[in-house]
Amino acid sequence: MDPVAHISPIYTALFAVAAPFIAFLYQAMAGKRDQSGTISLIAIACSFISGGFTWLAIWNHPIASAEINWFTIGASTFKVGILLNNLSVLMLLLVPTVALPVHIYSRAYMKGDPGIHRYWMYLSLFCFAMLGLVIMDSLLLMYIFWELVGFASYLLIGFWFTRETAVQANKKAFIVNRIGDLGFLIGLAIIFTQFKTLNLIDLFGETGLIYQSAVTNGQWVSPVNSMDQIWLTIAGLAFFLAAMAKSAQFPLHVWLPDAMEGPTSVSSLIHAATMVAAGVFLLATVFPLFNESALLFIAIIGTITAASAAYFALGQYDIKRILAFSTISQLGFMMVGIGIGTWDAALFHLVTHAFFKCLLFLSAGAIIHEMAHLKTHSQLDFDPQDLRNMGGLKKYMPKTFILMSVASLALAGFPLTSGYLSKDSIVISSFEWALSKGGFYLIIPVSLIIISILTAFYIGRLIFKAFLGNFRIMDQVKDKLHGDPLHEASKTMLIPMAILGLCCLFPLFSLNPISYHDSWLMDGLLSDEYTFAPSHSAHLIIPLILLIGSVISWIIGWKWYVQQTYPLNTNSLALKAAFNQGYINEFYQWIFVDGTLKLAKFCYWFDRYVVDSLVAFIQFIVLSLSRLSVWIDKYIVDGFVNAVASVAYWTGNQVRLVQNGKLQTALYSVFLFVLLGLIYLIFF
Repeated sequence: MDPVAHISPIYTALFAVAAPFIAFLYQAMAGKRDQSGTISLIAIACSFISGGFTWLAIWNHPIASAEINWFTIGASTFKVGILLNNLSVLMLLLVPTVALPVHIYSRAYMKGDPGIHRYWMYLSLFCFAMLGLVIMDSLLLMYIFWELVGFASYLLIGFWFTRETAVQANKKAFIVNRIGDLGFLIGLAIIFTQFKTLNLIDLFGETGLIYQSAVTNGQWVSPVNSMDQIWLTIAGLAFFLAAMAKSAQFPLHVWLPDAMEGPTSVSSLIHAATMVAAGVFLLATVFPLFNESALLFIAIIGTITAASAAYFALGQYDIKRILAFSTISQLGFMMVGIGIGTWDAALFHLVTHAFFKCLLFLSAGAIIHEMAHLKTHSQLDFDPQDLRNMGGLKKYMPKTFILMSVASLALAGFPLTSGYLSKDSIVISSFEWALSKGGFYLIIPVSLIIISILTAFYIGRLIFKAFLGNFRIMDQVKDKLHGDPLHEASKTMLIPMAILGLCCLFPLFSLNPISYHDSWLMDGLLSDEYTFAPSHSAHLIIPLILLIGSVISWIIGWKWYVQQTYPLNTNSLALKAAFNQGYINEFYQWIFVDGTLKLAKFCYWFDRYVVDSLVAFIQFIVLSLSRLSVWIDKYIVDGFVNAVASVAYWTGNQVRLVQNGKLQTALYSVFLFVLLGLIYLIFF
């Protein structure tokens, strides 16, 4: 009997989401009184168990959903509900599976930090937001949790807010992600206008409105509305804009390298399996919406992102920045998978990438942790994240070296690792897709092959410079310390790293180490056949090219970085451009930041000297006119009125003299009037 048959997947899914939220509320109320993180750890463990039960109940079984009315506007009723299908339960399991070892690791890595109570609170909030995002049954609810994920990541990136670089990094991430959020909103508006609903089942179900729509005579016609066909492309690109920001696609990738200012444990979670994966998850969810134009654009941007990030990684010395650009590059691979129509391959690579990238970050964190201790004890001033201060760490941290090497092999797509299966699924599929299209489309798979070899080279460079050769600052520290300068990471850090290391190997995803088609994950995600024909020769030739290219790149790296035969000029323009990320940040600084500041200064000048001068001139005119008006009123209008009054008063006084009751005065008056009458008659 199925052991989970009597457990409702709806309830287990809700509990998986609610547990981190309860931990967040508890930590918010407890504050500094509880800095252990025990409640957060228990909560994410409960989410992991509940997510596992939900996955067992739903994977390759009919979907489950539940909803209740939320509010009504006019004829539209919006509901709150959850949707459990293969895609959502996969993510519901993946997030806590990666978050659990990160929580365990954090208990040692963050020990003693004065703000650790905030760390546990933010981490629980982030896990709640991410888990809520993946099971919501409407685009509106997804958007709400999408924003909450961005807010929680803002808090985590700026965790060490006393550092100016951390403050600038989280502001940068927040602003760039607002651009993507605008795209999400535009997509929501178009979808609701066209279909009068945002429910995922109504839109993308087997008989959903998307599948009932068609482009006819230049019109995008749905059962409830129609609009110009251009809006179909705009809707797809709007959702892709959201994914570009959240999943750090060129040219909106600039926030992710700077986000390394947060704790390394945060980087391992946010930038491996969760936040950056949200964009890929969104595109997979709305995939039926995309037309050929939108998909091609997604594939092109993914290729540019993968290529540029791999190039930038070659010139970095900060161990976390190398991994950051590696993440951007691998996200580019996933976007290519979406763009060529193999969203199942993109999700496959997302899952495998979550494990090996999380392990890479945790291994880097272990190195940084020990190097920071060395810096404190030796009282020397050096950067604990700079590869130029490392070397020979294999002698002191052999277990970390083995685990990081396993993760690096998976990143490079070496046989017997999970990365070999998932990366091949994208590269080979892109070649088959390009063959069906012909012409310039072959640029994409060829680029991916070159990028894969570059990936092997830069991750090999990291391993060689960090673990092999001689410890470069030994001469500076040997007189200040007793015994070995560095030590192996603690068991609390190594155990979760070892678990992730096992997840980097092929058996977790397929019993066949060389064929991604046999993966249970690929079988469960895609129900339809690809739109292009398979190429059996590609399945043999491309993996062989990638393997030979990777081995050659490692041999070159060994000679350059271990045997110290580096032939290139470190001050060359190409390496400087890679180190400075192609000067994209400087370009944005010049165009947007400096441009905005200059515009603001111009507006200030215009307001002060033009607008204020105009106002002052108008004020002068108005005051002058008012003074003239006062003078006219006082001396002309009032003068005339007063003159009339004076004349009337004088006339009255004079006439009043006649009325004195004397006969002589009356006769004089009659004589005067007679005389005046005669004069008038004679002369006029």
